[in-house]
Amino acid sequence: MLQNSIQEDLKKAQIERNEVTVSTLRLLLSEINNLKIAKGVDLSDEDIIGVIQREVKKRKEAAAGFRYGNREESAKKEEEEEVVLQAYLPDALSNEELTKLVEDSINEVGANSIQDMGKVMGAVMGKVLGRADGGTVSQLVKERLTK
Repeated sequence: MLQNSIQEDLKKAQIERNEVTVSTLRLLLSEINNLKIAKGVDLSDEDIIGVIQREVKKRKEAAAGFRYGNREESAKKEEEEEVVLQAYLPDALSNEELTKLVEDSINEVGANSIQDMGKVMGAVMGKVLGRADGGTVSQLVKERLTK
């Protein structure tokens, strides 16, 4: 299970005194436990991947904000944390694979206009399971539906 892997990696990082990894994984485990409490049940790996994706997104946004404020050192720290988190995400889909998934989903739901974007997004995001960014998927769906 993914959570066990994260906990084992935390122990290794503590032994190696890798401060960035330790702090990042502690925060991640805290977020996972918060979701577990909120749901009231054990989490699946898909749930945990969702938490990791949210944390990666936070790091990207924070790094961009720090760069905007000329705080390069803080931005680099956020990017280091992002690298630690990315290791737990499944391999990303290639552009060709993602395009095929979008086109298949459009055909499945019978979408023919931009008004059907929500249906298509729901179908695609259910299939990608953390292997593609929602923004990228949204852009592809818009391109296909406005042709």
